[in-house]
Amino acid sequence: MSQLSHTLGLSASGMQAQSARLRHVSENIANSDTPGYRRKMVPFQPAALPTDAFGERSGVTTGRVMLDRRDLPQIYDPGHVLADETGHYRGSNVDLLVELADAREAQRSYEANLRMFDQARQMSQSLIGLLRK
Repeated sequence: MSQLSHTLGLSASGMQAQSARLRHVSENIANSDTPGYRRKMVPFQPAALPTDAFGERSGVTTGRVMLDRRDLPQIYDPGHVLADETGHYRGSNVDLLVELADAREAQRSYEANLRMFDQARQMSQSLIGLLRK
């Protein structure tokens, strides 16, 4: 039974990590037109879960949010409030195509973890049903 609960913990940690990733991708998309906005990136790292039957610690969590350090594009718009004397202002370094790809990947990873969670739950219910007989 401990292996099933360990599997539930693994998939739950994966869902939490992908949820946080999707939240930051959503923020990036929402701020793609905000001048001076830098893209947020969320790294994954091993979680401090209890050791499994093989003595390994498994699971995932999100690390510290990092800002994309690429240069911000210079946008020419002399009528913009933030434009300097040359008529340029700093735009956002968010690429919508990359963000949409990241969102799709996070969604599919979340769904895979959800299916694994559901399978482990169904297996534990089946085991309890067999033990009752």
